[in-house]
Amino acid sequence: MKEIIFRAAQRLELPCVLVANQRMPTPANNPFVRFEWVSGGPDKADEHIAEHAQAGDLAVTADIPLAAILVEKGLHVIDPRGEEFTEQNVRHRLSIRDFMQDLRDTGVETGGPDAYSSADKQAFAGALDRTLTRVLRDRG
Repeated sequence: MKEIIFRAAQRLELPCVLVANQRMPTPANNPFVRFEWVSGGPDKADEHIAEHAQAGDLAVTADIPLAAILVEKGLHVIDPRGEEFTEQNVRHRLSIRDFMQDLRDTGVETGGPDAYSSADKQAFAGALDRTLTRVLRDRG
């Protein structure tokens, strides 16, 4: 998935910022990709993203609470499987996530997501392309 993002950033000459609480390699031959390391726990990276993201930006995250915050701020948000989070669906997805967490907290085994497949990768690439087209169109 990262390779798809890196290629799109280079092809469209758009800045791409990776944010995490652990070091992540970036491609040496791509000046459009940079990494921002934040110290602390995983929520620190989410807080950093939410604080620095601006309306009209594109974010890729599987973290539904973060997606909800970013959608509220006016960002385009997609997950690694190509689903777009919107004002119409993000609250519903957050409710389902919270319900599943409540079940897990009571000891119910809910299983996890399916393995990341080639179909997921294709869906992500398509969603990224569609969303970037909208972002660029909106920026005029």
